[in-house]
Amino acid sequence: MVQRARLILMLAEGRTYLEVEGALGCSSPYITRWKRRFLESRTKGLASRYVGGLPRVRTAALEAKILEKTRSKPADGSTHWSTRKLATALGVSHMMVARVWGRAGLQPHRLERYMVSDDPDFERKAADVIGLYLNPPRHAAIFCLDEKSHIQALDRLDPVLPLSPGRAERHGFEYYRHGTLSLYAALNTRSGEVLGKPVARHTSEELIGFLQEIIGSQPKDREIHVILDNLSAHKSAAVRRFLDRHPHVHFHFTPTYSSWLNQVEIWFAKIERDVIARGVFTSVNDLARKLMRYIRHYNKHAKPIRWTYRDTSHRITNDSAVTGH
Repeated sequence: MVQRARLILMLAEGRTYLEVEGALGCSSPYITRWKRRFLESRTKGLASRYVGGLPRVRTAALEAKILEKTRSKPADGSTHWSTRKLATALGVSHMMVARVWGRAGLQPHRLERYMVSDDPDFERKAADVIGLYLNPPRHAAIFCLDEKSHIQALDRLDPVLPLSPGRAERHGFEYYRHGTLSLYAALNTRSGEVLGKPVARHTSEELIGFLQEIIGSQPKDREIHVILDNLSAHKSAAVRRFLDRHPHVHFHFTPTYSSWLNQVEIWFAKIERDVIARGVFTSVNDLARKLMRYIRHYNKHAKPIRWTYRDTSHRITNDSAVTGH
């Protein structure tokens, strides 16, 4: 303010711009700006018009305000906030929002899905399956069985361009469907080896045929425990008659909506990444051949899955609190 007042007084005395610049150490545009403001508003025009920057200090109150706003929905209809969108709404910098989110472990752009089991007998069934993993019966074979259904034999209409330095592998947008098949898989929990069987449809008859292959892979009359889900084909009359004829085969059903208890699901995720997701298949038979080739190579170096369930309280239920597990 003192410098601006001196500037106006020197101009009133008839000093030139060069003289004012030399005396005050300022520039010609600076002199012009404050001369114009003084002529417009007199002494009030010499007051600073700078309203200040965005808040730079993260206080507890500001952090609480950011966190509270993050838990609400944006007014523009978006499903979640971005750092810049929330910063604009609150009048803070986007880096301030990013730091607060980082401290609180919030990631609004991410989404996790969960599934709640509605099985009233959840604890007993889960304990039964977990017991087979952690304390299996001596001299018995434990298999985790399931089917990966509707695997598409997709063929690319354009050639696949291989990866090169600085460029990822590229697939053409268009593809051709040759059909689908299902894959029965049974993971031996002791060895980690997998028995597989591609089938056109997953029916009770196909399941019985696959169970016979499992029995044939083990010494005669060895106790076989099979962990599987609640698909209707697993509980059909034909399957029950098969179990009556083979009393040494025992089924252990996982609770409803609890596929995570079945170890073979971990292996299905692996074959999905390694073979199916980016595979090119010229026919259903080509798809079946490549699936079985992968299984044969996998079994050469198979290892049992180290499956753990560390916290029995870590379970999502219908009455879980929003801030719960």
